[in-house]
Amino acid sequence: MTDVTATPNDKTSNDKAGKRKNAGGLGLLLDFGPLLIFFLAYKVYGVFIGTAVFMVAIVASLLISKIKLGHVSPMLWLTAILVVGFGGLTIYLHDPKFIQIKPTIIYLLLAGLLFGGLLMGKPMLKYVLEAAYDGLSDVGWRKLSRNWAWFFLAMAVANELLRWQFDFDQWLTIKTWGVTVVSILFGIAQLPMLMKNGLSVETEAPPVPPQG
Repeated sequence: MTDVTATPNDKTSNDKAGKRKNAGGLGLLLDFGPLLIFFLAYKVYGVFIGTAVFMVAIVASLLISKIKLGHVSPMLWLTAILVVGFGGLTIYLHDPKFIQIKPTIIYLLLAGLLFGGLLMGKPMLKYVLEAAYDGLSDVGWRKLSRNWAWFFLAMAVANELLRWQFDFDQWLTIKTWGVTVVSILFGIAQLPMLMKNGLSVETEAPPVPPQG
């Protein structure tokens, strides 16, 4: 009779996989939740109260991440700092353009960080997302960092075009739903390349970096 009892190593691996899965779901909620809350608050109360709610939501995300995950990712820190900074300018100067510029700044900073890392031979996403990409080779990390760098650069351009071409309501709707969907689809589109470069077949769908 075959012994199907799980070994301690198997149990440890399953526990780690379960934690990664739970952390991935919570991480996605922490990244996109504040933006969704901003959208809903704006629809009910307007841009300035919505912006204040957005600032509170992003700070709450920091606290939840620290308590539940034990750490706060550098990109979530960056997003929070810019949300609070540009959100404060939006409310103080009573001008919504500052909260619209914020995503452009985030995208440009992320693109610059990733491109700079590649020039120095350091795929920066490896230091942020390594635990979520089990087995990925150095070549895979370089390609992933390169692809996201170009994506963030394209999103910075797109955000500027959107805020010039549409009013705030249209811009926010596209930002909340269109950009979020595009980002998730882009992340999923990386899977074939990741698989070819060593990503474990048991890995859950890769997380999407914060979208600002």
